Amino acid sequence: MKNFSFFLFVLSLCLFNHVSAPGIRIANELKFNKNLWMRCYSKDDVIGPKIIPMGQNYSFYFGPNFFRTTRFMCTLKQGPNYKHYQSFTAFMFISNSDTGGLWDWRAREDGVYFKKKHYSFVQNPVNLHKKYDWIN
Repeated sequence: MKNFSFFLFVLSLCLFNHVSAPGIRIANELKFNKNLWMRCYSKDDVIGPKIIPMGQNYSFYFGPNFFRTTRFMCTLKQGPNYKHYQSFTAFMFISNSDTGGLWDWRAREDGVYFKKKHYSFVQNPVNLHKKYDWIN
């Protein structure tokens, strides 16, 4: 019975981590049929480069490291010539009790917008607002 209880405890921890895994969503809300170039990286992972067509998005979820120091940096470039760009910290933990949540980034004509989705144990949820201007 002890082994079964231990198994259920470990299984519940795994399921909780899967359900509450932190993630990043990059959405292309640009106009005029422009594509969005995206590349994100952490100390251990590289995502992209990827081209996100207008009106679509790309999401990825990841397991945080033990010390909750996982940080992702992203660069977005606006098509068709990709000369307008922005590089930024796309994800980081606020504290050890923070589960991260979904960090939602949206590329628009006037800049990059940010929203941090509110889930259980997510610290400091953020409503959608403009975070960065494009760099020429």
